[in-house]
Amino acid sequence: MLTAIAALLKRDLATLEREIAAYPDDASLWTAVPGQRTSGGNLALHLVGNLRHFIGAGLGNTGYLRDRPQEFGRRGLSRAELIEGVRDTAREVETTLAAFDRTRLTEPFPLAVAGIHPITSTFLIHLCTHLTFHLGQLDYHRRAATGNPASVGPLPLDFMAQQAPPWL
Repeated sequence: MLTAIAALLKRDLATLEREIAAYPDDASLWTAVPGQRTSGGNLALHLVGNLRHFIGAGLGNTGYLRDRPQEFGRRGLSRAELIEGVRDTAREVETTLAAFDRTRLTEPFPLAVAGIHPITSTFLIHLCTHLTFHLGQLDYHRRAATGNPASVGPLPLDFMAQQAPPWL
């Protein structure tokens, strides 16, 4: 299961990088879009902060200190700065999960989440779906802010052909 979770996170972080790069300029990342309160830039900051907090600091003891209000309040970073943050996050997630003791998957998650400590494996699955959910919002924001309906491309599924499901 941990291998599959790591592969999904790696895939979706690569997609996040492609989504950010697909904006035609830095300003469009921060453009307000009717019906969507959060800009593409803030979604990217939120996803990076979320994964660095819960996986990096929570499981890998990286010392990352999250500033969640700034994930939604900060403005004006460039595409290059956001992509650098995504790449740092991807390395941190990969390193942390590669070193993670699989026997801890059935233990409570070390950080409280909404006042509880969910089972680690369940929470890691939640982090995957959280990332994917916000990727959809980011894609919508980019298309609406730029008027460009083009996709960044389908999510590659080749990693699934290389692994047996964890329940087999």
